[in-house]
Amino acid sequence: MHIIHISAECYPVAKVGGLGDVVGALPKYLKEIGVETWVIIPKYEVPWIKEHAFETVFESDAYLGEHPFHFKIKRETENSLGFPFYVAEIPGRFDRAGVYIDPDSGYPYWDEFERNMTFQIAAVEWIQSMSQKPDIVHCHDHQAGLIPFMMTRCPAYHNLNEIPTVFTIHNGQYQGSYDFGYARLLPSFNWNDYGLLDWDGRLNCLAAGIKTCWKLTTVSESYMDELRYNSNGLELLIANEVLKSTGILNGIDVDVWNTATDPLIHFNFDVKNVEEGKEKNKKELCKYFDLDPKLPTYSFIGRLVREKGADLLPDLISYFLRANHEANFIVLGTGDQDLHDRLLHMKNHHTGYFDTSIEYNEKLAHQIYAGTDFLLMPSRVEPCGLNQMYAMRYGSIPIVRGTGGLKDTVKDLQEKGGYGIRFNEFNLLEAMDALHRSYRLYCDKPEKFKGIRKKIMQLDFSWNRSANQYKKLYKSINSTN
Repeated sequence: MHIIHISAECYPVAKVGGLGDVVGALPKYLKEIGVETWVIIPKYEVPWIKEHAFETVFESDAYLGEHPFHFKIKRETENSLGFPFYVAEIPGRFDRAGVYIDPDSGYPYWDEFERNMTFQIAAVEWIQSMSQKPDIVHCHDHQAGLIPFMMTRCPAYHNLNEIPTVFTIHNGQYQGSYDFGYARLLPSFNWNDYGLLDWDGRLNCLAAGIKTCWKLTTVSESYMDELRYNSNGLELLIANEVLKSTGILNGIDVDVWNTATDPLIHFNFDVKNVEEGKEKNKKELCKYFDLDPKLPTYSFIGRLVREKGADLLPDLISYFLRANHEANFIVLGTGDQDLHDRLLHMKNHHTGYFDTSIEYNEKLAHQIYAGTDFLLMPSRVEPCGLNQMYAMRYGSIPIVRGTGGLKDTVKDLQEKGGYGIRFNEFNLLEAMDALHRSYRLYCDKPEKFKGIRKKIMQLDFSWNRSANQYKKLYKSINSTN
């Protein structure tokens, strides 16, 4: 069985969020269970691509509306990722430093639709050129959402309409919604099919992918359920497509996220010497941020945006510390500028107890997971969430809001067999109560706290189970095709 994944991200090449982690890990695990898997993303001006050798495997011209463009499909020659990895080189579109955002202005690129459209056309043209076509084309998020439509509704690609497509929603809040006039940039199609592109009078790439794919997946079972009631306007559509929908929980790459071998942390450890390992890494972490390693240490890692509940952090941390609780808080991430300013201002008010690093820093993130006691994830929306899995793998107890994949992966201590702390409603009162519970656990029940650490490090959040579910899904499509 041969699968081609089409995505805007792939770790470690180009990553903005969980999409990159998934596309960088799932193919490796599919390969281990006998599924040949390729990945193609745009050729960005990023360090990883500059540092690796590529060879051209296909080159052609295509049209964006009436405007011709040239492109090359290149394969990474050393197979560094453990699976065949390809990039679409499109001059003038992706030869820039940012993936989605212009790093100089902080805003999305002005030609966002044109970039995504040329990438999708290039990918489909490449597939059409193959003498041996893939068994399934697996598209990820709205940046690849028009591919199932093109493969089934554009006459230029009529020979691809029998190839099944899987479309995965990693985050339904981002839909690729544009003025419908942009539809003129697609390859020619019968305008009687315009309704497959339309949602609420606009060209909606996510909606088009949902309508025209063979199978629809999301990144956790709970998120699949939630999308039917809260999907930024697509609730009716997703509810109507329930028969072809399934939720498959993401996993994590346990080769990358391995405390015993991780080169990015100060001291390697495993479950046998977890106490020593956590203590040494905590000391290093607190030294970096000038904090007291004897205190319980909480962290937040991620995008500082409303979706992640990051706007709750300033009040939550300040109120907790003002209530005479001695604890450390560390925040790592970038996002909303107002939130950046609030967090930086807090450093002066809570010196010695709070610090923040406003940046994307993969090495520091690994050290925080290794050195922190608790990880905060007060998300409003969390389709799957990977940070809570990374944290548990590194012996840090997650404190999460019960939504999406957080609900599927974190079992509250008050439940039988529980190992994490979960609150349900997004408000300061419930989040504060969760902090109090964790503080009492750390201070009053040290042996129980240590036992939970060992337990969560041994939970299996690898891609093994999920990869087998995807293989089963792929085979079910092939058997009916």
